Amino acid sequence: MDNVTVFKAQKWAFSFIAEHQKETSAAELLLQGQMNWSTTEMLVHYQDVLSQEQWALFKANVIKYCQGWPAQYLLGKANFFGLELKVTEDTLIPRQETEELVEWILADHKNPELTVLDIGTGTGAIGLSLKTERPTWQVTLSDISPKALAIAKENQARLNVTTTLVESDLLTNIVGTFDVIVSNPPYIATDEADLMDESVLKHEPKTALFAPDNGLYLYKQLAKQLTGHLRPHATLYLEIGFKQAKAVTEIFAQEFPHATVQVKQDITGHDRMVKVSF
Repeated sequence: MDNVTVFKAQKWAFSFIAEHQKETSAAELLLQGQMNWSTTEMLVHYQDVLSQEQWALFKANVIKYCQGWPAQYLLGKANFFGLELKVTEDTLIPRQETEELVEWILADHKNPELTVLDIGTGTGAIGLSLKTERPTWQVTLSDISPKALAIAKENQARLNVTTTLVESDLLTNIVGTFDVIVSNPPYIATDEADLMDESVLKHEPKTALFAPDNGLYLYKQLAKQLTGHLRPHATLYLEIGFKQAKAVTEIFAQEFPHATVQVKQDITGHDRMVKVSF
């Protein structure tokens, strides 16, 4: 097609994606992301003609999306809690449901002088969101993957905030104590792989998805390592699988009999978050 307008490009993409039985909302996401436009800006530019390079890139991305590539990896970025974060195949794509974990922490803590540790930070999504919302908090981002930690460092620079970055397997290399510890660890059981979206299995890092012991391994390891890293009245926040509330509650209740363990549902009504108050 010659003289392809933004409107025609989007119309073609909707049709092409629908034929491949994928989510047609990706058409808008890919075009807006490529052009760095908001929804309003795209409407303003609807009759603009795309350059040959812009049209070729958009077509290529739409085709790759239909072949199973996540749109965020094609764009190299994802939105999380109002922030634009760089993503690569070395990091998980930040999920909308994890924003609810950030909201829970912010709602609980108004103190301007807290120390916070984000374990398994990936892109830095949780820790950088907290730092952006509470600039006076001392935030540490940790991850076992040096490649993921490098992406978190880039995102930190983009957002013009300062955190401490530590390469660590859970708390192994962590020094100091914290008021708030938060983690969205790998928690999917290996036998649940056949229930997952093919694009996730094909492109997102498996080490950030799967955990042994029915997905509970890292919760158990974390419970064993926490002592010595908790300030008085510290709080631990965790994202969990929607079937894991009972098991995760028992892990921390047994390890810390005097702690209070609370389960919170996400917006869809699933048990997806746990808070341990020490």
